[in-house]
Amino acid sequence: MGVLAINGGTPTRTKPFHKWPVFDEREVQALKEVVESGQWWGRVKGSKVEQFEEAFARYQHARHCIACTNGTIALYLALRAVGVKPGEEVIVPPYTFIASASSVLDVGAVPVFADIDPTTMTLDPQAVEAAITPRTSAIMAVHIAGRPCDMDALTEIARKHGLALIEDAAQAHGASWKGRRVGAIGDAGGFSFQASKNITAGEGGAVTTDSDEIAEKVWSLHNCGRSRTGEWYSHFIIGGNHRMTEWQAAILLVQLQRADELHKKRQQNANYLNSLLRELEIVEPLREDERVTEHAYHLFIFRYFPERMGNVPKSRFIEALRAEGIPASPGYKPLYREPAFSKASLDWHPYARHYDYSKVKCPVTERVCDHEAIWLKQEIFLGEPEDMEDIARAIRKVRDNYRELL
Repeated sequence: MGVLAINGGTPTRTKPFHKWPVFDEREVQALKEVVESGQWWGRVKGSKVEQFEEAFARYQHARHCIACTNGTIALYLALRAVGVKPGEEVIVPPYTFIASASSVLDVGAVPVFADIDPTTMTLDPQAVEAAITPRTSAIMAVHIAGRPCDMDALTEIARKHGLALIEDAAQAHGASWKGRRVGAIGDAGGFSFQASKNITAGEGGAVTTDSDEIAEKVWSLHNCGRSRTGEWYSHFIIGGNHRMTEWQAAILLVQLQRADELHKKRQQNANYLNSLLRELEIVEPLREDERVTEHAYHLFIFRYFPERMGNVPKSRFIEALRAEGIPASPGYKPLYREPAFSKASLDWHPYARHYDYSKVKCPVTERVCDHEAIWLKQEIFLGEPEDMEDIARAIRKVRDNYRELL
């Protein structure tokens, strides 16, 4: 019998980590208020959606917020509002959730993948500049895991080439770059309130922006093409019904009340775990950047180096960690490897059907996905310092007994 739990040894940890979602009687009371008001129709008759929009705009340091059905739609609305047109190209990292790219396809444009920086897991500005063509109209800056992209470099590139800059902030509630929260640093940003997100109503989304023009366009697009001053059955553009419900907004207003407290807790525990990981040779935390003044830690991503542990594959290392009671995850694979990006799957798209994504090569993303990046979910960081010590202890145990995995 081996020492490692995967081989029959005693696990490092047997108790569960912190539960998610976090809620109490306040959410129940908020829903009761909506029920008893009889005003269930968000934006049209109720008031919770507008209240949430005002509160979330303040929270993210944005002038405007338009709440919508989900984060994917938020990106779609942002892309349409900034003027991305069918056949144009939008630069997207391949290390992200599919919505970052599928929203581009949904507006008729084509995602072009640019590689990431392995020390941040966010877009590499040099790769972005190299990917620009005469058809490029926008950059999708994905704040992966809740870590802001290099917004200085991406803003400079966007201005230099006359491109729109969209922030995919689906994982970045409360994250800030140089003291300013993300979402309206670029032209517009998209947020998600899906079940796993740091602020959640099960589903939901929002577009943030500082532009009056973009805000009005998003408002119309998400509300069947209406205008704020027009008649109910007057439709000025082709939009959709992407309105948030009163139920979601009521929950989110309460979630915002505890957002700062949980945000601070995640940062404290993540900083502690980062310090512990620096003592272990086989893994490394991501690079610190003083310009990242708040990391949302929707995910905690660290790098694993198989060559420092007898070339034990990442998948086997994760298996061993899970057996020790640590719910580690391998994370994404490169988006262009997904079946959805095969030529057969894209035969419906008049422009993307002519792109061969099987020929895309982003070597950093491939190395990170195949060998290095390991995830821990945000709720783990709502616990105590002892939980972080258990994670480090489990990694150390696997490291010290790695020959059992060969």
